[in-house]
Amino acid sequence: MKYCIQFKKYLLPAIVMLALFFLPACTRKISFQTSAVVPAAEGAVKVKKDNNNNYTIQVDLSNLSEPERLQPPKKTYVVWMESSDVRVKNIGQINSSTAFLSKRLKASFETVSSIQPTRIFITAEEDGTVQYPGMQVLTTANF
Repeated sequence: MKYCIQFKKYLLPAIVMLALFFLPACTRKISFQTSAVVPAAEGAVKVKKDNNNNYTIQVDLSNLSEPERLQPPKKTYVVWMESSDVRVKNIGQINSSTAFLSKRLKASFETVSSIQPTRIFITAEEDGTVQYPGMQVLTTANF
């Protein structure tokens, strides 16, 4: 009986704290759907809510060809976000210099938003500052 009380008093809270420590903090990982434009391209989006109620959006891509190789050729890839509050928003561009899209054809992008995204997609564009999406390359399903 004495051991049972000590277990409840010390060990059970320690187990609960360890479980909370090792669980990811509201991180969601969503894969991109197969692209008709760049079929070999793969990637995923991680969305994590932080302590300030902001959302960190991290995009990791592989086998994404240079935008100049698309038909028609483009200059850059732009990452877009949809949410329940904002229909579509340009959240940044993936630079196509060799520092970002290397010979291994890998790229990543990260930003923070105060709005929770419901879908992320990537377009190929002539300019990274466009306000409306053009040729869609990759997209996630709604999440």
